[in-house]
Amino acid sequence: MKFIILGCGSSMGVPRPDGFFGNCDPKNKKNYRTRCSALIKTSDENILIDTSPDLRQQLLRHKIKKINKVLFSHMHGDQTHGINDLRSFYINDKNQINVYADKFTSKYLKHSFSYIFKSFSKEYPAILKLNKLTKNIFINNNKKKIKIKSIEVEHGKVKSNCFIIDQKLAYISDVNKIYNKDYKYFKNLRYLIIDCLWYNVHPSHFNLDNCLSIIKKFKPKKAILTNLSPVLDYKILKKLLPKNVIPAHDGLTIKL
Repeated sequence: MKFIILGCGSSMGVPRPDGFFGNCDPKNKKNYRTRCSALIKTSDENILIDTSPDLRQQLLRHKIKKINKVLFSHMHGDQTHGINDLRSFYINDKNQINVYADKFTSKYLKHSFSYIFKSFSKEYPAILKLNKLTKNIFINNNKKKIKIKSIEVEHGKVKSNCFIIDQKLAYISDVNKIYNKDYKYFKNLRYLIIDCLWYNVHPSHFNLDNCLSIIKKFKPKKAILTNLSPVLDYKILKKLLPKNVIPAHDGLTIKL
């Protein structure tokens, strides 16, 4: 089983659409960041986390031929607006893809992308089936059931969901507060992939100090910082981090 960080950039990516690199060195390929999405790849299934606006580019880069399920962390555009790119996978086998979202995200998706969930004509049938995001979702790997636990966290004015895969890896792309009652689920993981927007305080994201404080509490074997803005140059950030913490880069793959 593999976990692939398809994109690790903040809401406008790096560089931004206007070409702005901020503090990032354009000569370093690891500073080119598409918007956040991830893929859980098992022997039987491909499970996508979020549909970044850069999804097409990400799937082509990794030669992904099938998507079996999609988990949405929250309703923001940088996590949802690539949803139309799932259409090609429906065309291939004519089966609706199961997607899972909380009530706020479901409402947003149905309102913003109604044509995806409701058939308007034979030429444009519904391609996705919307399901409630429950606390535990099970996927298949080598004839075994693998548990993905979803945990609600705060992300500014909205709720977001993080995902813990097989009690080994936690993926929290957008967060500014984890509730104390849920700390027990994050202790002593192999991998913690966590939101780290920049150096300064932000109302809906962790900054570097927040991240390092949380990592110290949870004590994962390895922590990976994602949702990185143009403020954070890969090489400079890496020098500031403890040995068990690294910045993400697009395409970073973890074997589980």
